[in-house]
Amino acid sequence: MGAFAYRALDGRGRERRGVLEADTPRQVRQMLRERGWAPLAVEAIAGEGRPEARRAAGGPRRRPGRRWRLKPAELALLTRQLATLVRAGLPVEEALQALARQAEQPRVQSLVLAVRARVLEGHSLAAALGEFPRVFPDLYRATVAAGEESGHLDAVLERLADYTEGRQDLRQRTLLALLYPALVVGVSLLVVGLLMVHVVPQIVQVFQGLGQELPWLTRVLIALSEAVRQQGLWWLGILALGLLGARALARRPAWRRRWHALLLRLPLAGRLIRGMEAARFARTLAILAGSGVPVLEALRIAGAVLGVLPMREAVEDAARRVREGASLHAALQAQGLFPPLMVHLIASGETSGRLEAMLERAAATQERELEVLTATLTELLGPVLILVMGGLVLAIVLAILLPIFDLNRLVR
Repeated sequence: MGAFAYRALDGRGRERRGVLEADTPRQVRQMLRERGWAPLAVEAIAGEGRPEARRAAGGPRRRPGRRWRLKPAELALLTRQLATLVRAGLPVEEALQALARQAEQPRVQSLVLAVRARVLEGHSLAAALGEFPRVFPDLYRATVAAGEESGHLDAVLERLADYTEGRQDLRQRTLLALLYPALVVGVSLLVVGLLMVHVVPQIVQVFQGLGQELPWLTRVLIALSEAVRQQGLWWLGILALGLLGARALARRPAWRRRWHALLLRLPLAGRLIRGMEAARFARTLAILAGSGVPVLEALRIAGAVLGVLPMREAVEDAARRVREGASLHAALQAQGLFPPLMVHLIASGETSGRLEAMLERAAATQERELEVLTATLTELLGPVLILVMGGLVLAIVLAILLPIFDLNRLVR
């Protein structure tokens, strides 16, 4: 039995979309006719690894797997629900069917039914998830595979749900912390732009016929206002081209590595990035080690999770050292990119045989330090931005008022 996405017209002529489970597309069309609907198209749901996305009723052929995307919050919720159902004793296929019925978004329902179809064909859950690598990353699939092999899928799914929810919570806290400074900068730039483009030219016209020399601050303001009005679009175009060029260069590994290496050398940004990547690495390695994934495979997956190329390459080099017989903490310490506290905790875990617990503690320590540092920077950044933008507005106001003060002195 497979999953099929359909388009049909109901009795009132409205288009309906959905997913049905059946053996063949013909059976799906028959089920739609029994509802009184006219089938327009029936498509077998294929994963990204299956090129045979089939359509039974003509129409354009979609690229397989292109639509399979889930938001981090949706993946976290889906994982928690699946862990709860499996923990309750439901077989995997029944749990997936219940998830499909529970899903409110059609694309989530289609995805779950597609995974269930692979499971009903005899594949393991990890293999079924492997059909959709853009939705379920290596970490997810390796953890599920380890849980199936060990017979503790429910516990592994609970751990995986905690991991996905933790990452989502950290992402939300970071975004919320950066929201206020972004709003301050955006509103301030908007106000300054309106003053320079509309307000300043109208006020300056009053002083141009006086025949007196204007203060230097007023002359600078007039020159900036003219440049913004006449060449503002050109500067915006140049900025957009520069951003596009930087984005194109960022796709090249060599340029991206240089950029990441530069970021790591910055005094404050480097500390933030290094702490964030170290916490992500420790948390990922902890869940993999606790699920029974071999160390070398866990290092490969944990390294792939990192977004900064120098640190990812450091993990790959550490994996080679571990393969040659070195200890994990010595291999990481040799790279010089990971926090010393995390390396010491890993060494303690290797010595005591509690590597998973020490990795969890290292990740929690790094996340707590990162949270405190981010909160401190956010609290400082807000007032600093307000002072800077207030200074700009004050300079504009002074540039307008200084000629008025000179005019008053001339009148007296």
